[in-house]
Amino acid sequence: MATELRAPPRWHTLDGAAAAARLDTDLKAGLTAGAAAGRLAHGGPNVLQEAGLRNPLLMLASQFTDFMILVLIGAAVIAGIIGEPQDTIAIVVIVFLNGVIGFVQEYRAERAMAALKKMASPQARVIRDGQPALVDARELVPGDLVEVEAGNILPADLRLTELAAFKVDESALTGESQPVEKRLASLHDADLPLGDRLNLGYKGTVATYGRARGLVVATGMQTELGKIATLLAGEAGKTPLQKRLARFGQHLALAVLAICAIVFVAGWLRGEPALAMLLTAVSLAVAAIPEALPAVVTISLALGAARMVKQQALIRRLPAVETLGSVTYICSDKTGTLTQNRMQVDCVEAGGETRATLSDIDSAPWCDLGLAMVLCNDAATDADGRLTGDPTETALLAAAGAAGLDEAGVRTAWPRLAELPFDSGRARMSTLHRDAGGVLMLVKGAPEGMLARCVDRLTAGGVGPLDPAAVHAEAERLAAQGLRVLAFALKRLPAAPDIMDAESLESDLTFIGLAGLIDPPRPEAAAAVAACKAAGIVPVMITGDHPATARAVAHRLGIIEDGGRVLAGGRLARLSLEEFEREVESVRVYARINPEQKIKIVRALQDRGEFVAMTGDGVNDAPALKMADIGVAMGKGGTDVAREAAAMTLLDDNFATIVTAVREGRRIFDNVRKFVKYTMTSNSGEIWTIFLAPFMGLPIPLLPIHILWINLVTDGLPGLALARERAERDVMQRPPRPPAESIFAHGMWQHILWVGLLMGGVSLLTQAWAIHAGSAHWQSMVFTVLTLSQLGHVLAIRSERESLFSLGMLSNPLLLAALLLTFVLQMAVLYVPWLNPIFRTAPLSLGELAACLALSSVVFAGVEVEKALVRRGWLYR
Repeated sequence: MATELRAPPRWHTLDGAAAAARLDTDLKAGLTAGAAAGRLAHGGPNVLQEAGLRNPLLMLASQFTDFMILVLIGAAVIAGIIGEPQDTIAIVVIVFLNGVIGFVQEYRAERAMAALKKMASPQARVIRDGQPALVDARELVPGDLVEVEAGNILPADLRLTELAAFKVDESALTGESQPVEKRLASLHDADLPLGDRLNLGYKGTVATYGRARGLVVATGMQTELGKIATLLAGEAGKTPLQKRLARFGQHLALAVLAICAIVFVAGWLRGEPALAMLLTAVSLAVAAIPEALPAVVTISLALGAARMVKQQALIRRLPAVETLGSVTYICSDKTGTLTQNRMQVDCVEAGGETRATLSDIDSAPWCDLGLAMVLCNDAATDADGRLTGDPTETALLAAAGAAGLDEAGVRTAWPRLAELPFDSGRARMSTLHRDAGGVLMLVKGAPEGMLARCVDRLTAGGVGPLDPAAVHAEAERLAAQGLRVLAFALKRLPAAPDIMDAESLESDLTFIGLAGLIDPPRPEAAAAVAACKAAGIVPVMITGDHPATARAVAHRLGIIEDGGRVLAGGRLARLSLEEFEREVESVRVYARINPEQKIKIVRALQDRGEFVAMTGDGVNDAPALKMADIGVAMGKGGTDVAREAAAMTLLDDNFATIVTAVREGRRIFDNVRKFVKYTMTSNSGEIWTIFLAPFMGLPIPLLPIHILWINLVTDGLPGLALARERAERDVMQRPPRPPAESIFAHGMWQHILWVGLLMGGVSLLTQAWAIHAGSAHWQSMVFTVLTLSQLGHVLAIRSERESLFSLGMLSNPLLLAALLLTFVLQMAVLYVPWLNPIFRTAPLSLGELAACLALSSVVFAGVEVEKALVRRGWLYR
């Protein structure tokens, strides 16, 4: 017995009796109290288990093990040793800020499990010892016989054994857009997707109609909901920006250490004092490491997150903003994300004519079709004016109301006398209503069963001949478009029958027409899909719905064209990961997909080198949301589980908001790139200036205090102000950045090299000229030229292509204010007497200052020429 419970069969392939035998329980009396207690002690409670929580202090400490962070900590120590406490304080604050952010992100990930646990039903009605009892859902065990009815959350995975028109909303688990009608018959395909296992009920799903009994076949972590919880236990990977900056920090630190060693040895061999050269080399190392980089990234992402909230996107992890700018694929759930998650009448057919909406309700046969949609319907309007009931029936009622039929008035005029409820075997429902001189019977059901029972049809002129083949062909055409097709018919009776016999009553019917229903795409989704394609991003639909429905919605949205490929979950299950990776980039639509397969899709794309965004709203989406490079959850219609697993939440459930997020992400990455270009070019200029001076027979041009001052004022406010730069005009016309692309791509490393050399060359030219002219202020002049050159450089790199004169000086007022403040501070260092001894400077004459201004403008002019060549396509293609 214990072995059988540990290795359960495919429960949907067993009938109720076989399942009961397997579970050693009784189909009528359930388990005994003693047996239930024993199984609870052996198998544990029916709850979702949480992994052991990590010690918060260890989680916090782990945030300070990154290579770049260790280099910055070393720089802080060195800065303190050489007497620059302000640098030490700045670096420590930045490192601590980043550590706290990382800790919060990691701690937040554990809340996804708590959200899953909230979905558990608190109590369950069971049959034990032949008697009904209400027990804590935690106490359910395999073999328990459970009763559920409309409104209940299923407390465990069940093999259903008794049904009464039982329907379950499984959209959060399977993606199915409408409630699923359950059946009892065993199914023969062992590998059916979850949504097709019609004789099973799943923990956490909601009963919407009818009632049922079922045997508990899985509890806790063994349920389908528990399997999702297990999938959520993995750790999320680093974002593209984090990966790029980690590589950048490692390479930079090694390069800086090597250059500083060369500078020290070259100066010492030339006869400079060893201590002075050591201080110079250490100062150069501190200056060369862009300690403001983490702050710029954090501030850029925080500002981007603030902008996104105003546009209905809540950023749960700051790097998510930039990551969206890197994605190459967006794998989107259909139900509730690309569609409205509500059924809607898409078209109607009557009298041989198909229309988009119900109209001409004052004339036959459209009037009769409208009456049938209202009367043969169990949905209703509540006191608040909201439609309640089965989604298909509320859609029919809404379509009739939009055509002008008053629900209350119609139902008052034709009161219901009796009904034949919907039955899955008949696939029909019928209602009888008092009519003038008799009884009007209205029938609604599947076209294939209805047409065989119809003898004629309503036309504009009355009753005419029925062409079943033509109507069937029209129903097939609508079904091929992904519509759920219902047929309507009527029959007039002289009086209400004494015996409600469906076989005799539902015959010799008069066909009225058809209604095609669909969960419609969101109005803005098609434009958002087109915008994604224009930006070089591939949209992919992943759904638990039927392939025909998935194809229809995807075609309407422009995700696939005619003949586009739809891959069903059954075939995907038969493909190994290696086989699937060879096909994944050609598939745009997946249907009948379960949660594990969503992860398989994301992993296959990532293995192919793609950056993947996953959008979704259901519990079934949560594992893939976490595994993807960025998970995007729906805020209004989504589940807590999805929101906790995702990095970003769309507050308006608007797929189009993702396009705005992509634009914002690309802007932020551009601005981070600009900062890296700016600070590394500045640092390169400083390094070249000091490195080349001894080889040109010049004394060391700068003192340690000069290097640290330049680093402080130029990497500070001007660098941070670049985070506010507007998006480039072509930001959404570019393809996504290749996942393996270096942050130095597209000519950036060449720019850093040649502009750094230009900056250093101009500074050394200033030094040589001033010494040759006999100026006693040559060191202050080099100091000033190098500082002002960097200010001119930051103005020029505000755009990688556009000229500053095209952008306008006032288009980033924060940067302009930062430049003016930095210029004033530099002048204060030169002309405020009490600062001269601190910074070893001297006031420059008007001529010397004018020469410094002219020489420092060379860098600005050089970069403007470079951008002109880029615009013409002559550089960095």
